Amino acid sequence: MSSQALDEIKIGGLGASRKRVEDNRFIRGKGNYTDDITLPGMLHMEILRSPLAHARIKSIDASKAWDIPGVHLVLTGEMMATRNLAWMPTLSYDTQAVLATDKVRFQGQEVACVIADDPYIAKDACEAIDVDYEPLPVIVNPQQAVTEDAPVIRDDKDGQRDNVIYDWEVGDKAGTDRAFEQADVISRLKLHYPRSHPSPIECCGSIADFNRATSKLTVYMTTQAPHIIRAAVALVAELPEHMIRIISPDIGGGFGNKVPVYPGYVCSILASILLERPVKWIEDKSGNLISTGFARDVYLDGEMALRRDGKILGVRIHTDADHGAFFSDAQPSKFKIGLMHSAFAAYDISAAHLTARGTYSNKAPGGVAYRCSFRVTEAMFFQERMIQAAADDLGMDQAEFRRVNFVRDEDFPHRTPFGFLLDSGQYAKCLDVGLKAIGYEDFRREQAEARKKGRLLGLGISTMTEPLGAGNSREYDILGIKMFDSAELKVHMTGKAIVRTGARTQGQGHETTWAQIVSHELGIPADDVIVEEGDTDTAPFGMGTYASRSTPVAGAAVSMVARKIRAKARKLAAHLLEVSEEDVEWELGRFYVRSAPDRGVTIQECAMAAYSNMPDGMEPGLENTAYYDPPNLTWPFACYIVTVEVDPETGVWDVLKMVAVDDCGVRINPMIVEGQIMGGLTEAYAMANMQFITFDADGNCVGSNYMDYLLPSAWETPGFELHSEVVTPCPHHPIGAKGIGECAAVGGPAAFVNAVLDALSGTGVRNIDMPLLPDRVWEAITYRRDVSGAPPVRSDD
Repeated sequence: MSSQALDEIKIGGLGASRKRVEDNRFIRGKGNYTDDITLPGMLHMEILRSPLAHARIKSIDASKAWDIPGVHLVLTGEMMATRNLAWMPTLSYDTQAVLATDKVRFQGQEVACVIADDPYIAKDACEAIDVDYEPLPVIVNPQQAVTEDAPVIRDDKDGQRDNVIYDWEVGDKAGTDRAFEQADVISRLKLHYPRSHPSPIECCGSIADFNRATSKLTVYMTTQAPHIIRAAVALVAELPEHMIRIISPDIGGGFGNKVPVYPGYVCSILASILLERPVKWIEDKSGNLISTGFARDVYLDGEMALRRDGKILGVRIHTDADHGAFFSDAQPSKFKIGLMHSAFAAYDISAAHLTARGTYSNKAPGGVAYRCSFRVTEAMFFQERMIQAAADDLGMDQAEFRRVNFVRDEDFPHRTPFGFLLDSGQYAKCLDVGLKAIGYEDFRREQAEARKKGRLLGLGISTMTEPLGAGNSREYDILGIKMFDSAELKVHMTGKAIVRTGARTQGQGHETTWAQIVSHELGIPADDVIVEEGDTDTAPFGMGTYASRSTPVAGAAVSMVARKIRAKARKLAAHLLEVSEEDVEWELGRFYVRSAPDRGVTIQECAMAAYSNMPDGMEPGLENTAYYDPPNLTWPFACYIVTVEVDPETGVWDVLKMVAVDDCGVRINPMIVEGQIMGGLTEAYAMANMQFITFDADGNCVGSNYMDYLLPSAWETPGFELHSEVVTPCPHHPIGAKGIGECAAVGGPAAFVNAVLDALSGTGVRNIDMPLLPDRVWEAITYRRDVSGAPPVRSDD
């Protein structure tokens, strides 16, 4: 027996720009989404939402809805309460109303739902429900929430006498105070990171199918975390987990929006149990924008202690987080403000202190990590906006200020002042690559010449390092469940394989890249590996896909289970080659005898032997499962540099050039990585330039449709120049990968904002809150003042 090592790129292994296999069905319109599924006898559900942000419910009259032909059931909060389902737990140890009972707490809150023969009858019946509301005072920001006369929004909770959810702090207060006493210059900045919405193409939805004969509940659902949803449903519906099956079919985008449990899911499940028929609920666009998980809505009050030579001595950060009516963040349990304290991780700062306060308001529950690892987007935005302000206060070059304070290559591993451990990086090199690509010195000269002619050019830099792969069980859990992940691998006797994981793709390309990891570890061609996810009856337990956990945790699990398979295959190879296991060596795709390299067997031959010629005492088959508990977070780094021109007459700004340098460790599929970066930068541009959801004084959601909340098309989106020459493998990840899915959306916004403010340098303007709409930029230029975007706004704006 003899064979030769395989060419990894040719078989679609690590580093191959393999086309996404899932696209074969998507581009042909053959995707299988929740709304594509039709079950026999299926009914349809629609939700009645509150038009008011804060009001007591005096009465609900659903009699006219019941009288409409085709209506099978009308659910109200009172009916839910009789089954102990009026309230449900959130992922942050709070409670959330399923259907309102005592009062509504935000515009768009679920008040009742109707189940009918089709969605049109159900919608008509919802409009026939008469709700008598008594309006109450409204709160739309944290400052209003903590005033003495503020109404208590969560008066349903025992002992809740105000609107404060938590006060949390981390860092060294005493050491930070000493740093500020030694400072030559203290730089200060206040800003608001506004609400933004993931706005996936596919809205939320579910089909609940309860089979009375078997007591089995099957739910088709647009969820990024099927196993967590199963656990939540078991708690809420009081059904045993093994009798609940969650199936997450193809997902039309998630971005964090499809992690939480929403009231519509619970209502459809109860309706199916009561009616013993499948019940489908598909959310409409307005419902999605007005009621499902928002992101951001955090206020920063930051200070930086500086030496005149540019060295950062210490940082103070206070954040106020507006969580809306319910505290429903999906984040690790012990970190009340997520991983906000990852700020300044890339900078060598000896002392830092962060305080955070969370408050309720009369807005939809917020804080979902929109393409962000648990508030890291806010942390990096605050960091880079403060870095620019500090450099300006010192009169120091933006790039040089960063270079002076970066963690140096030789200082890894590096412990941040907030306690994180960074394992590797080449921060200065990334910055240098970006500066060269943007033509930094030439642009500065061009900028100075343009200013003499009245043209406003600006250059913005944003560098970031994002903690990814939350999951080490020492520190990370959600609702007490540790954040590990899993993979199951079966190699059939013909050498073909199937991988199942506890993750759930919604655009990351798992069906493509997981196969490439198997190919890298075993030498099985990627085309011979099928990937399945999203079915709790077949997939091993996992925490789902969000916060860039895919490659750092689930991808690592795929690698580890493949290595378990390879270890057993080595024993089979020794048996086939009639040598001891110690004499067997491995190269991609084959085992061979150390002393006779031409004598070898392929992984496929080992797979056949696992079913036909295994040694005595060995179990048949070639399959295994791995649960991966990461030893640490991974820390990709990126540098984003933008040049812009601002029209002083209109406030309109255009991107001239955008350069991205991403060091995400080993790249599994370079083409998919580039796609992730492009998508993230597009979202970053949208957040900085056009996406605006806010609230007026009455709590009306301004921007609850796509005529007001703008999504960038190819026409508006600027071009991006990507650079991949900096590669720093993660030392503790099985294949050296760090993750990439969120980096550009995390680090990109500050680059655009910094560029516009750089164009306005000399005007005295320190901040314009995102989005930098033309009227805001014009106001800042004309009146030489900062412009806030914090709510409330005038409803006629």
